[in-house]
Amino acid sequence: MQHGIYMAVTADKNLELVLKVMPAIVVIMAVSALCGRLALMVKQPRVLGEMIAGVLLGPTFFGALFPHAQETVFSAEVKPILYVLSTIGLTLFMFLVGAGMDHGSTGGGREGRQAATLAISGMVPSLLLGIGAGYLLYDHLSRPDVSTLEFSFFVGGALSITAFPMLARILYERRLQNSRLGRMTLLGASVDDAAAWCFLAVLSAWHAKAGAMHALRTILLAAAFAAVMLFVVARVLRPLGNYVERTGNFGFDQMYLVGGIVLLAGYFTDYIGIYSVFGGFIAGLAMPRNPAFREALHGRMMDLVCVLLLPIFFAFSGLNTQLNGLAGWGMVLPFLLILVAGFSGKYFGCALAMKGVGFSWREAYAVGGLMNARGLMILIFINIGLAQGMITQDVFSLLVLVAVITTAAAMPLYRWALPERIEQRMEAEQKAPATTASGSEREDAGPADAAAASDARPSPATAGSS
Repeated sequence: MQHGIYMAVTADKNLELVLKVMPAIVVIMAVSALCGRLALMVKQPRVLGEMIAGVLLGPTFFGALFPHAQETVFSAEVKPILYVLSTIGLTLFMFLVGAGMDHGSTGGGREGRQAATLAISGMVPSLLLGIGAGYLLYDHLSRPDVSTLEFSFFVGGALSITAFPMLARILYERRLQNSRLGRMTLLGASVDDAAAWCFLAVLSAWHAKAGAMHALRTILLAAAFAAVMLFVVARVLRPLGNYVERTGNFGFDQMYLVGGIVLLAGYFTDYIGIYSVFGGFIAGLAMPRNPAFREALHGRMMDLVCVLLLPIFFAFSGLNTQLNGLAGWGMVLPFLLILVAGFSGKYFGCALAMKGVGFSWREAYAVGGLMNARGLMILIFINIGLAQGMITQDVFSLLVLVAVITTAAAMPLYRWALPERIEQRMEAEQKAPATTASGSEREDAGPADAAAASDARPSPATAGSS
């Protein structure tokens, strides 16, 4: 009798929770769809609209204008569910980003060295300038339990990241992915992002409260995990890629296997203290590199992740973003310092690197603008920092604003450097050799498929979309 009453009460509570979560998700999807469409209308990537939608749903706008409604839609009971869904979505998204990276090919020795130069020039200047800005702002913005070095390195790491999926999508939409500029930019951005996630993994381990030995243990476990995934699991999965390539069949059995690997990888890295997105990213790198496998994987997963789960992440980020408290010179000056440090490091560092390896100034500045977009990637980075207590709410809000501004500036800077007439000429130049390209060259068009081609159809933005 008592057991039956308990079950009935539990069922009622579960139903009540479902009736609270469903409207919140519908509101998130509706606002994200609207803002994404508006972004496309002003020739901005959809992901920018989705980022702004997250901020609008937070306390700065929705909460300020309709506090009761915002509290009802995003109640204390709903937020943990949104957090779980956003974490699963991010893990799957980073898995698709990793699966889309052509880390096994550099496009030739000379091109590979040029891409490495671009990656270093895109990351190191912004990292160093960000560290300097963090050091100057430590007393004003940091938590007292975070060291100066840790805070400074976190700010530098956040500013050094590039929105690889968004950059890839832009190049695909303009059919420049197989141009020399496109191939090198994609490879350089992918190296940038991979280095940034490894950097964050080390920072997370460093931040662990259990002392140096615990941090060392976390780093060693992360390195062992990456080695097992990239050298053991990747080899075991090769027959799966060959099977899909040979038969064209990517059914439920294959999805169960892939989905299980991703979630287990995310669980393990979360368990050792470096967040589940790192596990998803490494799992993606371990996937087969066959073009048919990548295309099937993307077709199965990317749209659902982008339409349903990523908007939830943007909304959850928005709920943690409070821009009202940033007014006044006390926060404006730190914001400007962080913005200038991040923008100049990426933009001029990448532009000078591109010019140095033989590109024109127009091409160099176009790449500098694209590489400067941070999109979804920086939001993932700073959400981890906020969740682990490495930064304060104010720093989180400042970096969200930097993410929105640098992402919004990417396309205008790109168009200013490469007007359509020059783009069309570049496309015509690459079409001539493309008509006689071998299958291996056509395979090069696939590296960013899982992260970028979704919006080329068009459909919901990746970001940083990532």
